Amino acid sequence: MTYFQSNDARNPGELMSGRREFLSQLGDGLGACALMAMLHADGVQARSPVEDGLATKATALHHPAKAKAVIQIFCPGGLSHVDTWDYRPELERLHGTPFDSELGKQTFAGVAGEYAKSFWPFQQHGQCGRWMSNLFPKLAKHVDDIAFIYSMQNKSALHGPAMFMMNSGFIRPGFPSMGSWVTYGLGSENENLPAFVVLPDMRGLPPGGVLNWNAGFLPAIHQGTVLETATNKPPIANLFPSQGREVELERNGLEFLQTLNRQHASTHMGDSTLEARIASYELAARLQLSAPEAVDLSKETESTTQMYALNDEDIGPFGRQCILARRMVERGVRFVQIFCGAENTSSKKIRPNWDSHEDIVRDHGYWGRILDTGASALLADLKQSGLLDSTLVICTSEFGRQPFMQGKQRGRDHNPGAFTSWLAGGGIRGGTSYGSSDAVGFKAEEKPTYSYDLHATALHLLGINHERLSVYHDGIQRRLTDVHGQVLSDII
Repeated sequence: MTYFQSNDARNPGELMSGRREFLSQLGDGLGACALMAMLHADGVQARSPVEDGLATKATALHHPAKAKAVIQIFCPGGLSHVDTWDYRPELERLHGTPFDSELGKQTFAGVAGEYAKSFWPFQQHGQCGRWMSNLFPKLAKHVDDIAFIYSMQNKSALHGPAMFMMNSGFIRPGFPSMGSWVTYGLGSENENLPAFVVLPDMRGLPPGGVLNWNAGFLPAIHQGTVLETATNKPPIANLFPSQGREVELERNGLEFLQTLNRQHASTHMGDSTLEARIASYELAARLQLSAPEAVDLSKETESTTQMYALNDEDIGPFGRQCILARRMVERGVRFVQIFCGAENTSSKKIRPNWDSHEDIVRDHGYWGRILDTGASALLADLKQSGLLDSTLVICTSEFGRQPFMQGKQRGRDHNPGAFTSWLAGGGIRGGTSYGSSDAVGFKAEEKPTYSYDLHATALHLLGINHERLSVYHDGIQRRLTDVHGQVLSDII
């Protein structure tokens, strides 16, 4: 298993593992000293083998990096591109006319109604003159920093598989997520915080749950760590001992547990799940000091908290996710994933995500204010702090929505044939675009693009050649972009 492919037939990961295994047989005394010396000679900190996997690997970059960290905003449920980013004037001409009934049968719900123009008027913004709907008046002010990919497609119209593809490049679960690949390739710049942090919506997990930030066949330490964003809960569940337990007793117990774990691990070399669990205890001890400070917003200025609308009942929770994302990358976290929306259900008055089948004005109107305020504040905050140049911000959904109504309802059906993702910062050329959908936003027409290309571009900006970051697994050399992917040089 290697971090990067090379022409050297030797496997550095196996060499290091073999040396550790030999030294572990020497016993706790001499073996530990020798292992510490070996790690020092190899230029890494004396930590566990798994923690070594999170050591910064900047010297292994394939080319100079433009970005050091990634913040991904994911809008689960299927954000409607034709009502937000992708201006389709032809829909205004066709508004109220029936969509092709046979084509309509091939959609997710299988019922097509009439063409419907955007429920929010579009206007041109910025020096670049890009179109954006009035659903996002605050984000529109940042259009010159944003590059839009109008020709995104997905291979599934189902939320779970489509989410997996946008996160891991595969519609089946069990493959490493993008955040896992990034930390596997680059490591972390802060040993006291997780390298890959996930900030779910306060309403719950997204479709597909924890599998969206799964490490798959990569070492388990590269799985995303969930941070609680609610103000009345600790940042990480079970991080601190329950009230009434003596701290010294707790510490002694954990130290004894670690001793037993390491003895067991010495006879199970290569078990990344076991090694990750051992490293998690060590990280947890450091997190008890670092996590409370990282999520403490009391020292943020009043103007900053107002910009994120933290006191707004609806907008505030997502604003908190966004400000926490900025604080994470400030402290060296490599990959932060924010979810603007939770699991799919129609039982609520307002859908808990962007899945607007019944009433798009109601649901997108609600979520639009949330995304507009939080994302625009994040871009402004990163820019004024000087972090936007080194932080790649990605905003995406798993698919778009149809250019027609879903039967007689006031909502739109799923549309994996076309949707829009946008990027900013971290080497992105703002005010640009890539590809286009057809005249009505039904299918990607010019330069059809998949997650492979989005991922290849993100890795490129981080200094990684997507074709060379791979792992041999189950008889095949696996990578984030599978056997596909091209860097979207038009927007760099």
